[in-house]
Amino acid sequence: MSQIDTKLLKLRNVINENLRTQLENDKVEYISSGHTLSDITARQSHCIFARRGCGKTLLLHHSRRLLGDEIKAVYINCEDFKHHSFPNVLIEIIDSIFSELERNLFRWFGKKKALRGIITGLRNDLQKLKSAPDEQAFDVRQLESEEDARKEKAGVTLGANPIGSIDLASENNVRKKADIELKYQQNENKLQTLNHKLPEFKSRIKEFFEISGKIKSVFIQLDDFYQLNRLDQPFVADYVHRLCKDTPLKFKLATLKHNSVLYIERNRQPIGIQERHDYQPINIDFTFDQFKRTRDQNLNIFLEYAKLAGMKPNEFHDLFKGKGFDRLVLAGGGVPVTAYHFSWRSWTGYVQKTQMGRLEKMTSAFLVGKHLIVGLKN
Repeated sequence: MSQIDTKLLKLRNVINENLRTQLENDKVEYISSGHTLSDITARQSHCIFARRGCGKTLLLHHSRRLLGDEIKAVYINCEDFKHHSFPNVLIEIIDSIFSELERNLFRWFGKKKALRGIITGLRNDLQKLKSAPDEQAFDVRQLESEEDARKEKAGVTLGANPIGSIDLASENNVRKKADIELKYQQNENKLQTLNHKLPEFKSRIKEFFEISGKIKSVFIQLDDFYQLNRLDQPFVADYVHRLCKDTPLKFKLATLKHNSVLYIERNRQPIGIQERHDYQPINIDFTFDQFKRTRDQNLNIFLEYAKLAGMKPNEFHDLFKGKGFDRLVLAGGGVPVTAYHFSWRSWTGYVQKTQMGRLEKMTSAFLVGKHLIVGLKN
């Protein structure tokens, strides 16, 4: 096997391992076009929108490595909570944030004893609320006056086939007032309790940062937010936004725009977050409206993977013939992960032919749906 074949095999493995970005993946850099990286690292709340496979998770992980010593980030994968019931899912997400702060307490915030007391107190309150039943019943005694009215009607009809009828109605109102002791169930759910505790939580968070003095801000990275139940999404977004408002916390929410419900109105009251008012949008979806920009973005990402495989840019370009890479981008719909998958499949055949010693100079072809995509050099 030649040196270029060895590099191609390594490139194929690198792409295979990084088709979906995870915490333990290689530290692949996010290729930014425009101001994406400067925006995501700013102390402002953001929502990142893009289709699956466009690099939302990679952007979150890479931006975390760019933060200065005075800013930290907590990563939460919402897919871990996709089957959890509401409002427990909200309690668990908030508790996961505080759990990460507690885990990095000494390293990020210092060794002051008061810091542990605050963070432990916040987590204890959440754990008590989580372990309680979703609806807690309270016996309430209410003194109520009961009023009973009776109405009696009498009617007289003249003739078998009446020309008219005379209704004589007499209303006999019998009112009796009695003090009756009623016992009924009043439901107070966890969400109400959580909302009531919000001002206290924010006050303790501010105190926590003031005592530490080392960290100016913590970013809450909520990845794959669309995985949560659509009915729960605006309530979770609403609470996280209110928790962050006027505190050193900022949220970075990554989701699919068409599959997310971030804002609703109920009884003329806004619930959730609104674009430009509560967060700034970051759109990293690349479409064919600007094909050159989309192609360059895909190419730069491929070159980053090629670098991890020890392949030079010119060696990567030599894998394609003519407009081969453009056709690959078209086949992938502009989505980098889809282009990775198609190239990975094609290079699999290339390496197999090379190992079998039957490779000749030719142009490979592979099927994408009903279309023949030609352009990869063999």
